[in-house]
Amino acid sequence: MLAAVKRGTWLDASCRLLALVDAAVPSYVMASALMLLFAVQLDWVPAIGYGSPKTLVLPAVALSFGTMAQLMRLTRASVLEVLGHDYMRTARAKGLSEGIIVWRHGLKNALLPVVTVLGTSIGYLLGGAVIIETIFGWPGIGQFVVTGISQRDYPVVQGFVLYVAVIFLMVNLAVDISYRWLDPRLHFDRQPS
Repeated sequence: MLAAVKRGTWLDASCRLLALVDAAVPSYVMASALMLLFAVQLDWVPAIGYGSPKTLVLPAVALSFGTMAQLMRLTRASVLEVLGHDYMRTARAKGLSEGIIVWRHGLKNALLPVVTVLGTSIGYLLGGAVIIETIFGWPGIGQFVVTGISQRDYPVVQGFVLYVAVIFLMVNLAVDISYRWLDPRLHFDRQPS
């Protein structure tokens, strides 16, 4: 959002560069690089294992990098589009501060496409968790599924697919409900048959 408000500045250029790099690097490469830098070189967090909140930092960051890049680019484009609308000019003409204009009037309208993409990204995050859990040595559902696949344990694989489908449906329901909160003008009336 700051990149859109400060369009054409060094902040905008650095945010776009960060988003480009994030989108280009796969999560398993990012996981290895983060592990090398923060666990091996700097010794800030443990490289593998689980149990403390510190061990969650690297897997969460590595898993979210690709989605973060996509959301950064979409948020910037959406905020830029909203900033050019007539109601934003009207808010400026009323004498409102730029912060109130952007946060109260602009952000809510700019979030509709961002929330949509965030909801569909959940499937990507669940699929990527399998690889990230394996890299960081987490004994989670990802390693359980990898073991099930290698041992041809079909009920485990089917259960995982069903689990992901239910999570995906619940997230999409939450996204649809959030549309009404973000834009009260939207109505989901039933069509007459």
